[in-house]
Amino acid sequence: MFKLLRPAFVLLVSLTVITGLIYPLAMTGLAGALFPKQAQGSLIVRDGKIIGSELIGQSFTSDRYFRGRLSATTGTDPSDPSKTVPQPYNAANSMGSNLGPTNKALIDRVKGDVEKLRAENPSTPVPLDLVTTTASGLDPDISPAAAYFQVPRVAKARNLPEADVKQLVESHIESRLFGLIGEPHINVLALNLDLDRVAAR
Repeated sequence: MFKLLRPAFVLLVSLTVITGLIYPLAMTGLAGALFPKQAQGSLIVRDGKIIGSELIGQSFTSDRYFRGRLSATTGTDPSDPSKTVPQPYNAANSMGSNLGPTNKALIDRVKGDVEKLRAENPSTPVPLDLVTTTASGLDPDISPAAAYFQVPRVAKARNLPEADVKQLVESHIESRLFGLIGEPHINVLALNLDLDRVAAR
């Protein structure tokens, strides 16, 4: 009996050490050596202070800033731990809304958001990514169309020429990975930080 159990036990312990200890430590060390910024969370630092990550969106509500995709993430209600409340871009609770395309609450919310955005910029079709959430709720990027749509509002709030704000948007467009994967996109936090820098001149 022991002859049969011994090889199985040795194999179990060996694979546990290799795949559960050696491999993760080796990959963590290799990632830290080859890609130190990414391994640390692609953090954005200004004046010695961490203000966010390139990988996780942030909520911008002021007209002076570009806004990202909507987030459906939630968190614990501080006043009642048995309930949850909306907490946009909550990295500890990555999730989508899980509402289907025929859900009345979703339809009403999207219609309301579309109407608000049409009032903001009536001459341009509302980009889809300004009224929909992502599966993760953490998306830091928007499409170029979504950024261009917001240019008139941001320019007016900042008292800047629209052409200057549009040029800033164009300078932040990131192309497809290797020219094939994904879609052109803009990191909202990076764009807003650059916007603050330009406006402060």
